[in-house]
Amino acid sequence: MSHEFAQRRTDWIAREELAERMIPLIGGLYRDFGVVTSIHGRRLINRSPVEILKAHRFARQAGDVVLDPNDTVRVLEALRVVAPGPASVDLARLVARHADAGEPDLVDFLRSELAPVLVDEGSPRPQGADVVLYGFGRIGRLLARILIAHAGHGEGLRLRAIVVRKGAENDLAKRASLLRRDSVHGPFPGTIEIDEEANTILANGTLIQVIYSDDPANIDYTAYGIHDAIVVDNTGRWRDEAGLTQHLRSTGVQRVLLTAPGKSPLKNIVYGINHTAIADDDRILSAASCTTNAITPVLAAIDEAYGVVRGHVETVHSFTNDQNLIDNFHKGDRRGRSAVLNMVIAETGAAKAVAKALPQLEGKLTGSAIRVPTPDVSLAILNLQLERPTDKDTLNRYLRQVSLTSPLRQQIDYIESAEVVSTDFVGSNRAGIVDGLATIADGTDVVLYVWYDNEFGYSCQVVRVIEEMAGAHPLVLPEREPVRIEQIAARTTVTA
Repeated sequence: MSHEFAQRRTDWIAREELAERMIPLIGGLYRDFGVVTSIHGRRLINRSPVEILKAHRFARQAGDVVLDPNDTVRVLEALRVVAPGPASVDLARLVARHADAGEPDLVDFLRSELAPVLVDEGSPRPQGADVVLYGFGRIGRLLARILIAHAGHGEGLRLRAIVVRKGAENDLAKRASLLRRDSVHGPFPGTIEIDEEANTILANGTLIQVIYSDDPANIDYTAYGIHDAIVVDNTGRWRDEAGLTQHLRSTGVQRVLLTAPGKSPLKNIVYGINHTAIADDDRILSAASCTTNAITPVLAAIDEAYGVVRGHVETVHSFTNDQNLIDNFHKGDRRGRSAVLNMVIAETGAAKAVAKALPQLEGKLTGSAIRVPTPDVSLAILNLQLERPTDKDTLNRYLRQVSLTSPLRQQIDYIESAEVVSTDFVGSNRAGIVDGLATIADGTDVVLYVWYDNEFGYSCQVVRVIEEMAGAHPLVLPEREPVRIEQIAARTTVTA
């Protein structure tokens, strides 16, 4: 055995031991204080030691330096001492800011950085909200998985019930089985039990009442101990105010969120862009579409730095449940042809819908779509004309920094790899991922390729909207920094 081989192996084992030390600290911070820890958006909760080390290595994108696990352990231990309230804490940014500050006393430094969420002993804790999923299809089941995983200390969103139409005598077992096993997203990470007599599903300690009904206006949720609930309509059956108002007639419902584009005058919310427009008296809201959520944050970042004159959005979209497996009658154009055998030209309102979240882009975008024979992960191609010129290197540096440190870092991810394909983005919790190697920039003409998990990534955005509606969205700390294109351009020798 060579000395170099032995040393590399010894170094790896030492890092792995550090990662193992982190796991109870990460879990304890989440359970005891509601603190979600991450490294540049890579959540550390319920991760293996190897996955934690991979997240550390990703941090080199912030400056070509791998985050030292020793630094992470020290920050995690100090966070236990500080005992903050619920927050989403980026450990990589804390380590970097601590170093930039000259490495003062770590506990004092963290108290300063986390001041907005420090709570006095005995202070009232956040109450969260009851959540009901109306419909339990692709999005409904993924929302359930995320809400169960986020249950933590029990002071945030509480998944209390799902409402479905009974499909068979063994309906409950089948619903639980679909939650337990997913052909795209893999097995449910935990345990699931059913109670046929009580019509409940117990998933990782979360007790979910299954309610059978085909009338959204005639359910007494309070009979199940559910009060002031947010009903998330995943059916897509009603997209206007009149149809969705039916939910508000049921006892125990406070607000409604649609997981599809909503028709005017409903507000279409893209978290990270216009979530601050949610008012206390908004009873019904829409979380827009998966494509709108994927492209709007990127377009917002581009428009802020360069100005968008006009553009065309082409989406290469995985097939969905409304298409036929084999050729058969369908009321929609072309969608009757086999989804698994054909590319199908389809319509999309996503480009026009962007203006509902970004009014300054009203009338500037057109869009079209192609459905392709893949079950998940889609690609948006943004062909843009800008007000101010740029080049590929400068544009990519800007977008990479936006994904790491800006207010949009929960929405935008960035990758540079000549080998990635669509399945590599299954399970991404970002709204969209910019493929830097595919970027084309020639003066004011730019083409961007944005991958997105149109199921899971969108569901993460939906959960963020629910949290905002409930007043339960954790602050993201340390405070996010605006990205200035002038600073990015100064760090590259390439000129536009």
